Amino acid sequence: MPVDETRESQSPAPLEIPIEEIQRPAPAQSGLLGRLLGRSEARSVTRRALDDAMIEQLEELLITADMGVDTALRVAANMAEGRMGRRLSTQEIKELLAAEIARIMDPVARPMPIYPRTPQVVLVVGVNGSGKTTTIGKLASQFRAAGKSVIIAAGDTFRAAAVEQLQVWGERAGVPVLTVAQGTDPASLAFDAMEKAEAEGADLLLIDTAGRLQNRQDLMEELAKIVRVIRKKDASAPHNTLLVLDATTGQNALSQVETFQRLADVSGLVMTKLDGTAKGGVLVALADRFGLPIHAIGVGEQIDDLAPFDPEEFAAALTGLEH
Repeated sequence: MPVDETRESQSPAPLEIPIEEIQRPAPAQSGLLGRLLGRSEARSVTRRALDDAMIEQLEELLITADMGVDTALRVAANMAEGRMGRRLSTQEIKELLAAEIARIMDPVARPMPIYPRTPQVVLVVGVNGSGKTTTIGKLASQFRAAGKSVIIAAGDTFRAAAVEQLQVWGERAGVPVLTVAQGTDPASLAFDAMEKAEAEGADLLLIDTAGRLQNRQDLMEELAKIVRVIRKKDASAPHNTLLVLDATTGQNALSQVETFQRLADVSGLVMTKLDGTAKGGVLVALADRFGLPIHAIGVGEQIDDLAPFDPEEFAAALTGLEH
């Protein structure tokens, strides 16, 4: 996926992991291991033994950072393997933790694939407030900048505000937005949009869907119907199903992935709101559990604030590791 290579330095707020004194307040800017030794000792080369107590405290803080129990235990165990009893500095512990996080994240850091067949149908799903509409606008802008012809279909047909918001983003991106009368069956809109994209020779068709909670069965069935209708027109479509996730939702993101994957065969993720959250650990849990590609991350509200996912940069931000 074409993206602005000038990545913003905005990144998840570093987590704070107490190792020595779990009750002590964390220094504001000290990162994942900020309470390891305290502000003054963390700047020195004081070393502490990597023992069971330290590993247990690491596990607890990784869990509170939304990494999930299984992933937190695995990360801590991999860090400790072959190193128990060694005396490590704060910097060395940060480096080990960042390396383990980056190792998990590296296989999922992949751009959205572009296929020769046109129109390439991209279905965009997600719950209310996840940043789905803005993500569609940003994607459309980037693909258009890369020379692709793009059409957006406003599939949230029951909310006029959603259609209007998408039209605003379409104008910003210089991309046409296909709309229908409020209340129209979104599956029929998707079918008509595919015919229009095919007739006009568009490279990409981005189909928005109603923001739906995964526990609303009627809305989820509506999504499944959209997928069925799309496949009547093209059995290989949708060629990409992007799930937009709000990084601040924490462990709820796991259940969202499970549900949307079952109904819409999710092929990749876009993570939004990574510019100010200390809950970025959920990305590690998602990568470890599902292995779905993270195509891009949202780091702001502007049309070019969609960046490629960089595992090393993410791991460094999460752990407070200075490059």
